Amino acid sequence: MECKVKWTGEGMSFIAETGTNHAVVMDGALEAGGRNLAPRPMELLLAGTGGCAAFDVVLILKKGRHAIKGCEVSMQAERADVEPRVFTRIHFHFRVTGKQLKPEAVARAIELSHDKYCSATTMLRKTAEITHDFEIVEG
Repeated sequence: MECKVKWTGEGMSFIAETGTNHAVVMDGALEAGGRNLAPRPMELLLAGTGGCAAFDVVLILKKGRHAIKGCEVSMQAERADVEPRVFTRIHFHFRVTGKQLKPEAVARAIELSHDKYCSATTMLRKTAEITHDFEIVEG
C-alpha cells in the first residue's frame, strides 16, 4: 500500500494521493493556521476506521446470506488532553437495515469485525477503549 501526502503551500492544507490514484484533501483548524476547508487528518483516521468496520459487517452478513439493505456507523471519539493527542475512547453505533435480520447475526458480524478483521480497530485499540452497540431497522 502506498500514499503520498503533499503540502499545498498554503496554510495547513495537504493533499493525500493514494496508491490507487485517489486524492483526499486535508486541512487544519483556523487556530492551527488552517482555513477549515477540509477534514482534519484525525477525522479521516476515525472515518477510515468506521469504513473498515462497516465494510466487514456488510461483507460478513452478505456472506451469511442475510438480507442486509443498509449499514451506517456513527462514532463518538475522545482524545487525550496532552500530546500526542491519541484517541482514548471510541464508541461505534451500528444501524443495520434489512429484512428479518437476527440480532445474534448482527452482533456476531460486529464482534468478528472488531476482534478479528478490522485492521484499523486493532491498531486503535492500543490507545483507545473501543465499545459498540447496534440497532436493527426492518426494511
